[in-house]
Amino acid sequence: MTVYDADHIRNVALVGHQGSGKTTLAEAMLFSAGAIPRMGTVEEGSTASDFHDSERERTMSVFTSLLHAEWEGHKINVLDTPGYLDFSAETITALKVADTAVFVIDAAEGVQVGTELAWTYARNTETPALFVLNKLDTAAADFATTLDKVRDRFGRAAIPMQLPGGSGTRTIIDVLLMKQIRFDDKGQAHFEPIADDFKERADALHNELVESIAENDEGLMDLYFEKGELTEDEMRKGLHQAMLNRELFPVFLTVANENVGVSRLMSFIDNVCPSPAEMPPPHMDAGSVSVDAQAAPVAFVFRTMAEEHVGEYSYLKVYDGMLTQGQDLENASDSSMERLGALYAVNGKDRDPVPQLVAGDVGVTVKLKHTSTGDTLRQRGSSAVVTPVEYPEPRMRLAIHAVHQGEEDKMAQGLAQIVKEDPSLVVEHDAHLGQVTVAGQGEMHLDIAKYRLAHRAGVEVAFERPKVSYRETVRGRAEARYRHKKQTGGAGQFADISLLVEPLDGEFQPEGQMKVRGEHTAETDWGSKVHFVDAIVGGVIDMQRFFGAIQKGVADMLRQGPVAGYPVGDVRVVVFDGGMHSVDSNENAFKTAAKMAFRDGFRDARPAILEPIVELEVLVPEAYMGDVLGDLNTRRARIQGMVAEGPFQKIVAQVPEAELYRYSTSLRSMTQGRGLHRARFSHYDPVPRDVQDQLVSGRMADAAA
Repeated sequence: MTVYDADHIRNVALVGHQGSGKTTLAEAMLFSAGAIPRMGTVEEGSTASDFHDSERERTMSVFTSLLHAEWEGHKINVLDTPGYLDFSAETITALKVADTAVFVIDAAEGVQVGTELAWTYARNTETPALFVLNKLDTAAADFATTLDKVRDRFGRAAIPMQLPGGSGTRTIIDVLLMKQIRFDDKGQAHFEPIADDFKERADALHNELVESIAENDEGLMDLYFEKGELTEDEMRKGLHQAMLNRELFPVFLTVANENVGVSRLMSFIDNVCPSPAEMPPPHMDAGSVSVDAQAAPVAFVFRTMAEEHVGEYSYLKVYDGMLTQGQDLENASDSSMERLGALYAVNGKDRDPVPQLVAGDVGVTVKLKHTSTGDTLRQRGSSAVVTPVEYPEPRMRLAIHAVHQGEEDKMAQGLAQIVKEDPSLVVEHDAHLGQVTVAGQGEMHLDIAKYRLAHRAGVEVAFERPKVSYRETVRGRAEARYRHKKQTGGAGQFADISLLVEPLDGEFQPEGQMKVRGEHTAETDWGSKVHFVDAIVGGVIDMQRFFGAIQKGVADMLRQGPVAGYPVGDVRVVVFDGGMHSVDSNENAFKTAAKMAFRDGFRDARPAILEPIVELEVLVPEAYMGDVLGDLNTRRARIQGMVAEGPFQKIVAQVPEAELYRYSTSLRSMTQGRGLHRARFSHYDPVPRDVQDQLVSGRMADAAA
C-alpha cells in the first residue's frame, strides 16, 4: 500500500445517532474506493465495520471500527463509531484522533439525542465538522424540513452544499460545483447541467453559500464585492479555512445503501477537509508535537483490542516522526521500552501490512507487552506525553459475581482485560460491602461486558443490585458505662469505663468537671473520622497504658455499626471516668469494655443511618419533562433547578443513590431513548425514619438467616 504524507491523509469520524446509517456509509466509501468487491449490510452482518460477534448478533455497532480508503491521491482513514448512547466513550475516543467529524443524520428522523451528544463532544475537542443527511430515499424523508431542524439546532453556519434532484431519484444538485450529479447503479457520478426545474433554487443556495464563505474571510469578501462572485477554487479555499475555524459546517446528501452521493462526499473530504498537518496540536500533559515526519517519533495509543488467534492490537495515531517495524520506543507511562511489531492499515478485521506509519496517519500494531489504551510511545529522551482520553462518568453500576464457585480469579482477570480495552468501564472492589461492582454507560454497555467475559475469558457472570454504602452516625449525645469483669482462676480481667458519644460537629466543648488531657483523631479506611478525647481525672484509668486499647475497642465497633452493621460515620468519643485493677486490668479488658460502652452509648445518642446522595443532571426534550419530574418525585428527589440547554431541558436534582438503580434504563424508556443523565456523589444525608426501620429490620433478618 502507498505511504501517504500528512498533507494527503484525512482522518474522519462518522458520528451520530444509532440507525442513521454510519456503518452503511462507511461500507459505501470502501466500495467506491475499490477497497471491497461488494457492499455488505448491517442486517446480514457482512459489513467491514461490524465484525465482532456481539455486533453481528445485535445488528448494531458496539466498537469503533478503523477503516481506510484510497481516493484521488489521498488516504482517508474512517473511524466508524457506534451511535447507541451506551457506547458514547467510543465516539469521544474517535474524535480525539479525528480531524473532521462527519455527522450522519437520518433525513426522516432529523436531529436526535445521539447527534446532540456527539456535537457536544466535537465542540469540546474543537473538531471541524460537516453534516450528511442520509436515507433521502425513505418515504418520510424531507430535505427542507430536516435542513431546517439542523439549522435551528446548530445555527445558520450549517450551510447546504446540495439539494435533492427530485423525489426518489439518484440525482443530487451540487451548489458548490453548480452541477447536477446523477449516480448510476454502481455509484459512479455523472455530471450534467442543472435541470430547469431546480435552477432557481440552486442559484439561491449557491449565492447563500458564496456569501457565507465571504463573510468568514476578509480577503474573499473584498473579492466578492469586486467581482460579485467567487470562483470554485476561491470557494474551496474559503470553506477549508472556515471549517478549520469551525465557522461553517457543510451539509451533504447521501443515500448510502444505494451508494448515492458517496463519491462526491469523498472528493470533498480530499479537497476541502483539513489534513492532520493543519490541525491544532493535541492537548499534551508534557512536551509538544508538530505533525512532522522528520521529527522524533511520538504516537498515541487510542485503543487496545484483543483478537482471537492474533493477540492484542494497539490502535495508534502518529503525531510526530515515523513508525517502522522493529523500532524501539519508550512508553511514557512507565518508561518501559517497546519494540514495534508489524504495522497495518486495517479495514475492520482485514489487515494490510504497511512498511511505515508517518506523522498524521492512523494504524495498528500488534503484541505490545507493556502498553495500554491512553499511553504515549516516544523516542527515549523525549518529554512528549499526549493527554489521555477523558471518559464520561458511569451512568449505571451493578454488582457482579461468578456464577460458578471457584472462578472468582478467572472473573477478575477477565475484568482486568476488558477494562484495559474499554477504560470507560469502572470496576471496584468494596471490601466493606463484600462486593465487586462494574459501572458503565448503561445496561447495553454492561451486557456487552458480560458477553465478552463469557466469550473471551470463558467465565459466566451474573449481575445483581449493588449494595448501597450506608453509614451510621449519631445526632445526639449520650453517656454510657460498661464494667468488664471476668474471673477464670488466676489473673482475671477487669475494666470499668464511662464515655460520652456525640456527633463530630466542631470542636469539643467540655461540660462540668471535664478537662481535655489528650486527644487523637483517627481516619477510617471508608473515609470517616473519629475524634477520641481523654478527659480522665485523677488517674482512675492509666490512659498512657490503655488509651490505645480503648481506641482499638471502639474501632472494632466502627466497622460494623451498633444499629444495623454499617460502617460508622463521623463521631466523637470522650472517655471521662472509669476504674482499673492493679492486677486484673489489661489491654484486652479495656478493649472489650470500650467496645461495649461505645455500643450502648451510640444506641442512646439518637443514632441515624446515612445514605449517599448524588447530584443528578437529566437532559430531556421538553415534551417529557412531566414524566421525568413525576418519576423523580417517586425516587425521593429534591429538585434543585431547571434550565434550558439547546432544545433540551436540564433538570438538576439531589437523589438518594439507592433510588437510582437502573435509572438509565427507566429514563430511556420514559423518553423514547432521548433522555440523558449523569450522576456524581454529593454528600451523605440521614435516611427517613421509615427507610431506617426497613434497613434495620432487613439487616436483622439477614443476620438471623
